[in-house]
Amino acid sequence: MPHVYMDANATTPLLPQVLETMQPYFGEQFGNASSVHRFGQHARAAVEHARENVARLLACRPAEIVFTSGGTEGDNLAIAGILGAHMSVGTSLSDIHLITSAIEHHAVLITAQRLEKRGLRVTYLPVDPTGRVSPEDVRRAITPQTRLISVMLANNETGVLQPVTEIAQIAAAAGIPMHTDAVQAAGKIPIDVTKLGVQLLTISGHKMHAPQGTGALYVRRGTLLEPLFFGGNHERQRRAGTENLAGIVGLGRAAEIAFDGFAHNSVAETAKLRDRLEAGLLAAIPNSGLNGVDENNRPVPRVPNTTSLWFDQVEGEALVIALDLKGLAVSSGAACSSGAIEPSHVLTAMGLSAPHARSSLRFSLGKHNTAADIDFALEVVPPVVARLRELAPKRRAVAS
Repeated sequence: MPHVYMDANATTPLLPQVLETMQPYFGEQFGNASSVHRFGQHARAAVEHARENVARLLACRPAEIVFTSGGTEGDNLAIAGILGAHMSVGTSLSDIHLITSAIEHHAVLITAQRLEKRGLRVTYLPVDPTGRVSPEDVRRAITPQTRLISVMLANNETGVLQPVTEIAQIAAAAGIPMHTDAVQAAGKIPIDVTKLGVQLLTISGHKMHAPQGTGALYVRRGTLLEPLFFGGNHERQRRAGTENLAGIVGLGRAAEIAFDGFAHNSVAETAKLRDRLEAGLLAAIPNSGLNGVDENNRPVPRVPNTTSLWFDQVEGEALVIALDLKGLAVSSGAACSSGAIEPSHVLTAMGLSAPHARSSLRFSLGKHNTAADIDFALEVVPPVVARLRELAPKRRAVAS
């Protein structure tokens, strides 16, 4: 039985070229990049080469890249680091205001919520039915105490792109730094941090075929940032701790591959596969639809690898399990919390009902996926949905 993986937004397989580049750093190239002898110098050269590749992917200076353990740490460092820098000059959390959105990754939302319990004032902006934040809502939310705006670039569940450039322009006019979680965008679409207008941007290695436990935070030159970790002068005093040498080398190689792929039309090729999968499933399965569409039922701008679909009268978790038994790995629009299946906070923020959100699946493609994988999904998903509908109690159609 084939095993097809379409959950790249959860994690991606390590590319063979990335693993090959990393291999020496698990063995003979083991130096500490902070050491001055030749072993350390070789390690330092490898780290800086990787930094150059990541900087090229984001169109920034290598000195503006801080290596991290992944997206969660990057988001935490961006938010707590900016707010901590303001507190270090005598301001308390109760004097500081943060603006973010209701659909952020939990690495942002829970960080904001924990700081809120300590006095931070937070505005959680709503989204419209397409899943997008209104720049005008951002403008109206700004106060004299606002010290940071954090809105993601691409949503992890729907793939919908946020108007980050417009929001960053509003932030800049008010003299407020802007952070964007670009974990689900990096490596999938070209990113230019200057054109985006952000001061901070987070990426994660394992979302772009680099190893798990790696990531980077772009910090624009001159941005004040309080570190989360203390102990050494690593990463230009932004992040103490001996660098994850092999992981950083892998991230740099993955960034290089992604950048080169843009020149060879990788975005359009991935979108073509996604669109064929999406159109085929919608045509074959009645009472189904796409999440993240405008009033004319057309998809809003999104990353090329992601589609979020709902299937009426089917529980998403049951569908994920049934498809896994058939050899297809996808994810649902729900999460298990305290033993109960809770609908996605992203989909409910978009105005979807709980049954609608729980009937949703996310298909997310990676560089490993092929046209044959799309054929397989189109073959197995429709009959599984039909079978689950036969077994499920009848209820009012989501589409109604």
